[in-house]
Amino acid sequence: MSAATTGSAMAGTAPPQLEKKPVKFSNLLLGSGLNLFEVTTLGQPLEVMKTTMAANRGDGMAGAVARVWSRGGVLGFYQGLIPWAWIEASTKGAVLLFVASEGEYYARSFGAGGFLAGMIGGMTGGLAQAYATMGFCTCMKTVEMTKHKAAVSGEKVPGTMATFMDIYRREGIKGINKGVNAVAVRQVTNWGSRFGLSRVAENGIRSTTGKTDPSQKLSVPEKILASAVGGGLSAWNQPIEVVRVEMQSKKEDPNRPKKMTVGNTFRYIYGTSGVKGLYRGVAPRIGLGVWQTVCMVALGDVAKDLVEKATGEAVTAKH
Repeated sequence: MSAATTGSAMAGTAPPQLEKKPVKFSNLLLGSGLNLFEVTTLGQPLEVMKTTMAANRGDGMAGAVARVWSRGGVLGFYQGLIPWAWIEASTKGAVLLFVASEGEYYARSFGAGGFLAGMIGGMTGGLAQAYATMGFCTCMKTVEMTKHKAAVSGEKVPGTMATFMDIYRREGIKGINKGVNAVAVRQVTNWGSRFGLSRVAENGIRSTTGKTDPSQKLSVPEKILASAVGGGLSAWNQPIEVVRVEMQSKKEDPNRPKKMTVGNTFRYIYGTSGVKGLYRGVAPRIGLGVWQTVCMVALGDVAKDLVEKATGEAVTAKH
């Protein structure tokens, strides 16, 4: 065999070049738009219910609804939406997309398969979300939902920015990022769980419907079902969400640890409310996961067409 032939044979067996996926403006716009729609509709009311039940663990669903209603009627269910939930919704998708893309690329470069690389990318993206934008946003949302309403006693209620500046002056960066480590644990476990469990659910649907060929696409209802199952089952980590809420809560309780960490907050909740207390708010959280899925999947194609017309770019991200 000649050298040229040998060279051609070697070239033919060379592994394909690994390419880094570009992060497009159209992808970021789609993610931000869908997240803003989701949180402004049912997302924030479910978030408020979840947080209220986690912070007031003696309340059932009816008690939590009554408590939220007493804080402003319908508007009580939207506390923390402006600006904190909007800031979080419009930025967390971009952070996730950038970091997850890099994480997946480097995982593949070290030999990880598609499933593992995707999960690693999602987990690193979730970690970046927590420390870049979600830490102070979730903290301020929780403060707004749990702070004492001075208006009951006739005093003037400080606005959200006044509250933010007061915490910053008294406690600095740490104060407005309280509970960020719990947020990070939640995000990492969320994305790892959702990715893996959604894939398991998708495989089950394919097996049931006979769509065993990967080229066969699932219908929109099937996609929603798979993602909803993954999102719902990923609520197994609700205890860390309850810990996060307790660390960020402004409700008065002299029995709470003075310097709260993830560990001592977990022990405090378990000691005062037991296992049941660690899962307070899990029902609205599952509802929130389902609503997020409906928005991202069912409305995704419609939003994709609008974004492509507005930017002239083809949307490639899977939100």
